[in-house]
Amino acid sequence: MKKIILTLLMSTPILTSQAQTNPNSLLNKWTGLYGGVPAFADYKLNDFKPAITAAIQEKLVELDKIANNPKPATFENTIAAIEKAGKMQSQVKAVFDLYSSNLNSAEFSAIETEMSPKFSEARDKFYQNAKLFNRIASVYNSPSKNKLTPEQQRLVWFHYSNFVREGAKADANSKTRIAQINQELASLFTKFSQNLLADENDYYLELKTEADFAGLPAELKNAAIAEAKERNLKVMGCIANTRSSMEPFLTFSDRRDLREKAFKIFTSRGDNANANNTNTVLVQILKLRAEKAKLLGFETFADWSLSNTMAQKPEKTLALMESVWQPAVEKVLQDVVDMQKMVDAEGGGFKIAPWDYRYYAEKVRKAKYDVDANQIKPYLQLEKLREGMFWVAGAVFDLSFKQISNVPVFYSDVRVWEVSKKSTGKVVGLWYFDPYARKGKRSGAWMTSYREQSNIDGKEVPTIVSNNCNFIKGNDNEPILISWDDANTLFHEFGHALHGLCSNVTYPSLSGTNTPRDYVEFPSQILERWLSTPEVLNKFALHYKTGEPMPMSLVERIEKAATFNEGFSTVETLSSALVDMKLHLFENPNIDPKQFEKETLKKLNMPAEIVMRHRIPQFGHIFSGDDYAAGYYGYLWADVISADATEAFTVDGKGLYDKEVAKRLLENVFSVGNTIDPEIAYKKFRGKAATSDALMRARNFPIIKKK
Repeated sequence: MKKIILTLLMSTPILTSQAQTNPNSLLNKWTGLYGGVPAFADYKLNDFKPAITAAIQEKLVELDKIANNPKPATFENTIAAIEKAGKMQSQVKAVFDLYSSNLNSAEFSAIETEMSPKFSEARDKFYQNAKLFNRIASVYNSPSKNKLTPEQQRLVWFHYSNFVREGAKADANSKTRIAQINQELASLFTKFSQNLLADENDYYLELKTEADFAGLPAELKNAAIAEAKERNLKVMGCIANTRSSMEPFLTFSDRRDLREKAFKIFTSRGDNANANNTNTVLVQILKLRAEKAKLLGFETFADWSLSNTMAQKPEKTLALMESVWQPAVEKVLQDVVDMQKMVDAEGGGFKIAPWDYRYYAEKVRKAKYDVDANQIKPYLQLEKLREGMFWVAGAVFDLSFKQISNVPVFYSDVRVWEVSKKSTGKVVGLWYFDPYARKGKRSGAWMTSYREQSNIDGKEVPTIVSNNCNFIKGNDNEPILISWDDANTLFHEFGHALHGLCSNVTYPSLSGTNTPRDYVEFPSQILERWLSTPEVLNKFALHYKTGEPMPMSLVERIEKAATFNEGFSTVETLSSALVDMKLHLFENPNIDPKQFEKETLKKLNMPAEIVMRHRIPQFGHIFSGDDYAAGYYGYLWADVISADATEAFTVDGKGLYDKEVAKRLLENVFSVGNTIDPEIAYKKFRGKAATSDALMRARNFPIIKKK
């Protein structure tokens, strides 16, 4: 795979090599336009290990210089100095992470396994630098702190609280063990991710005869044929083991036997009887997390994880999730009745199983609302929807996008846009778009920031962000048609990108999406609301053959069916969030993951027709790193805020394009990063705190009043 990747990189016309001063290209500062960009054309796999070692050492030297400064600690010589330190490490880590997610070959995996703990070790040296912490504490406790700007005061609090949270006040033995645990976890996170990626690459569904394509729309059939060719398989078609491929197949395939096979392939990732099974690894992760939490003075890892979030305590998250759970389950049971009636009417002679749910939900949607996904999909061209996202960004957030070809990219499919303010023409960043699935790329969709926006010492540094997806290319010269769910995901991830691109702060640690975990999903989730607006559908939901906009009658039917299947999506996601939280509330998580999953879902009265969106052995959100561990609830928490914020437009305002409300959203949410407490920021936007009532209305669930 390495040779293929390097050939593509070197043969892509728009990749231009940058001038070098160091023979190791990874150690050269990003140069050129836009405050410098990654020199993707120059990077070599064998440069990673020496580059990581050198970049880490450079940052540690810079931090030691700050820590040993003989002058009294001030904001500038300590806090601001920390913000300026480690630029080279940040650049190297950004490229390392990009390869991990997007270009993960066997050769890179070996590098990743060896070097991931090095970053963890460096992080521990930062947080366990006693002299550095003492200087930060001095600034934090100084009476002169009140003379700093609000953002500077927030930054002082940010660094001080993070040091305390990471064990700066722990005893020497505890610090040593915490550092050991963090390095062990880094290795285990890498192993989990690599095992999961291997299972996703190695398992797929073969379509061997024309009958195997029964029910599939033409574009899905073409994509399956193209995937088989890409893999050099001697079969007619192939359904890749990714959500973007499997879910459409489960929705449309008339072959119940193949739906079952596809479903089991997808839900067995990480749980197969092979060397890639993740169960042992994830239990080790849980045990180490529990031990670390104790050393840091917390009862459980969940308590530690939530200590820097809006929720603060696991009990608050459980209360929210449980308040939504039962109404969602009841909605699912109602929907299953309708689906079962359809099975019985067809003489199916079976009960709805998980591999039937999407297929019959689609039939019920069509019967109830006259909305057929096959009617909608011809209007959902990936590139047109991308244009629609740009249009929304201009209408709501004053941004404009111009495609450029004068910066390097990391793969031939990747394209880049210069992003600027419409009103002033000021460039605010670059947006990289990597839309297609390929071997070595993890499944799903995500946003990444390669560089945070900042303005230290008046030097404006524009951000660099990307959106990465896993759409299947299909045949050459044919538009990529995507599902309504995938269109929502596209807008969701673009919301994260806009959060980074709209950032207008001074210090990178507080920039863009660097907010509490249960708040960061709010900007992405509210952006989904603009997809279904007539303004977007009329302009950008154009039929791929005729170019005609989606008929208003279809738009109206889509609006009426908007809350259909919300029970399914809520239960699917919320079951994962509840299991995540319960896993991390163990003080001694010596469990059998499969048994724990089964027993927990049984206690929750999980509908038999649905499985968790992320079964434990494939739950990359919580086992590929700590960011979402005991934090998957954040999607629901943020959706409460998002639903409430939407009502600022639709109830209190004049609609989703209300300029006054949009201005408040930009100024108090999208542009401020973490420079202000999210609760305060949200109240400045909304005039009040968010409540779950708006979410219940948005999902058409009954609102259960508290006694």
